[in-house]
Amino acid sequence: MTWTDWSAMQPLLSQACTETFQMVLWSTLIAVAAGLPLGILLVLTDRGGLLQNVLANKVIGQIVNIGRSMPFIILMVALMSFTRWVTGTTIGTTAAIVPLAIGGIPFFARLVETAVREVDNGLVEAVQSMGGNTWTIVRKALVPEALPSLIASTTTTIIALIGYSAMAGTVGGGGLGDLAVRYGYQRFETELMWITVAILAVVISLIQFAGDFAARSLYSRGGRSGPAPKLRLLKATEPAAADAGKTA
Repeated sequence: MTWTDWSAMQPLLSQACTETFQMVLWSTLIAVAAGLPLGILLVLTDRGGLLQNVLANKVIGQIVNIGRSMPFIILMVALMSFTRWVTGTTIGTTAAIVPLAIGGIPFFARLVETAVREVDNGLVEAVQSMGGNTWTIVRKALVPEALPSLIASTTTTIIALIGYSAMAGTVGGGGLGDLAVRYGYQRFETELMWITVAILAVVISLIQFAGDFAARSLYSRGGRSGPAPKLRLLKATEPAAADAGKTA
């Protein structure tokens, strides 16, 4: 690739990076906003959960499983009518956000479910003993305690959506995937294709590093914020207080 070719490709790479960033950003926000409560609901409605409802849990779980099992390319095709209804078109960056977000919701929901299940049940009992309702338990115990795992889950979701966005580019979604196919594959611009691969590799590595750093920082501080440490302290001091009361 000559300097002239590189100068001509720079605007294309810049536009493709911007389109990929837009697709991943908006689809991640939607996936997290919808997947977080969905994952928590899967835990709360399970057997022994605070909102135990086996039927609802099975229905939600099955919907999530179907969403996760469907390959993204097939999901994009299946959602074309819905995408056209929402955005008015089936091609372009805006249209690609719809299947990306819908594909990311069940993916993130399962990760949230796994993270929340790891929370010590003693914290839930401590909040209940102080008269906390379900919303208080979720807000004061489950989410703060699971925050490091939730950060790691978000990182995993972002990386998966970057891969999905590259696939979306093959069917007119724009972004780096579209650039790699149109110029790297169809026009045999091998250098440009490898530049695209390098950009994706660097971006994914940076995102993974940032996510790991954030998760480790939270783990080093106990993975808690707000009242959660107080709940642990309360749990530890309750037996001592009870023993003192018996002695008196």
